[in-house]
Amino acid sequence: MSPITVLLAEDHLIVREGLRALLKAEADIVVVAESGNGRQTLELTRELKPDVVVMDIAMPLLNGIEATRQILDDLPETKILILSAHSDDAYVEQVMALGAKGYLIKQSAAHVLAEAIRRVHQGKTSLSPVISKRLNHHERKARARGDLHAKKDASHLSSREMEVLQLIAEGKANKETADELGISVKTVEKHRQSLMDKLDIHDTAGLTRYAIATGIIESSVQVTII
Repeated sequence: MSPITVLLAEDHLIVREGLRALLKAEADIVVVAESGNGRQTLELTRELKPDVVVMDIAMPLLNGIEATRQILDDLPETKILILSAHSDDAYVEQVMALGAKGYLIKQSAAHVLAEAIRRVHQGKTSLSPVISKRLNHHERKARARGDLHAKKDASHLSSREMEVLQLIAEGKANKETADELGISVKTVEKHRQSLMDKLDIHDTAGLTRYAIATGIIESSVQVTII
């Protein structure tokens, strides 16, 4: 049987090295690539088509939530396993609604990761116990209210707008954003204006605060507000 191919998407090198060393001991799992930002994760996933992408949420250039959305749009057979320091309900609900198969917090025991990779590769769901408990609690409350099947809150921003928003919030100028995305400065300006119109936010500082509040970037990210 072929080993499960894995791509590690994590912006901290020391964490990636630890994950790679951990998985090297597993005979049925092989790490085929590593990435340090969301855009590189997209490129490598499209090129290599790994069985499982182990994805951090907070990554530069493109966050793990948007990377998950774009990967599963292009490669729906790819399994996404989130491994993040963040266990907030907003993060969990967003990525699971997009189609991620698992969500582990980084405080999980080392052996849990390999087993989670095997489970999501089989199409099963794998969640850290604390997350599973919370989701079950929310489900019971929703059933009691009679709105279990209520539509999940979904972003009304396009993938490109989300990309532009993250780069704006990271302090990138229009020219830098255009170069990173391979589009014209004029197109970036149109997306910026569309963001402001849709969100009813009319300055860069407000867009940055929105990006932090919604988890598009971490509050610890160093940004330049102009």
